[in-house]
Amino acid sequence: MDAARQVDTGEPDGFERLWAPYRMAYVTGEDEPAEGYAEPSGCPFCQAPGADDADSLVVARGDLVYAVLNRYPYNPGHLLICPYRHVGDFTEITDAETAELTAFTKTAMRVIREISRAHGFNLGMNQGSVAGAGIAAHLHQHVVPRWGSDANFFTVIGRTKVLPQLLSDSRVMLAKAWPS
Repeated sequence: MDAARQVDTGEPDGFERLWAPYRMAYVTGEDEPAEGYAEPSGCPFCQAPGADDADSLVVARGDLVYAVLNRYPYNPGHLLICPYRHVGDFTEITDAETAELTAFTKTAMRVIREISRAHGFNLGMNQGSVAGAGIAAHLHQHVVPRWGSDANFFTVIGRTKVLPQLLSDSRVMLAKAWPS
């Protein structure tokens, strides 16, 4: 390993690095408002529907829920289905919110399959911060597309994850394909 590379990455540890500096705001919590996410005024899932779709990465809007791209995706096309209402627990959403959340999840899967030929999906909700919810105060369903090759040699051997598409480009593609 040459000296210049050691200065950039520290001591050699076998990892190749693709820099994703936008994730540091998530890791450090610097994007988190001082009052936290518990109040709608600090909740990005409450703010997103009031902003421009392109800026907030909103893909589609329903009556009770909306679909938005995850700003810190696991894979390209990683969507979140969120109720407009600031509610943190699945048991607290109404039957109508549950029905629309489920319908949006199904539509998200169909649209992602259509535009990117996903082979499968991880669907899930992390209920509470101890269960992994980054924003536990506002319920959100993850729809993560998966491909047979998304854990290929590059990830496993190269120890590197690549997101091959800009979030803004993903949003445009998904929004155009979403049925009205």
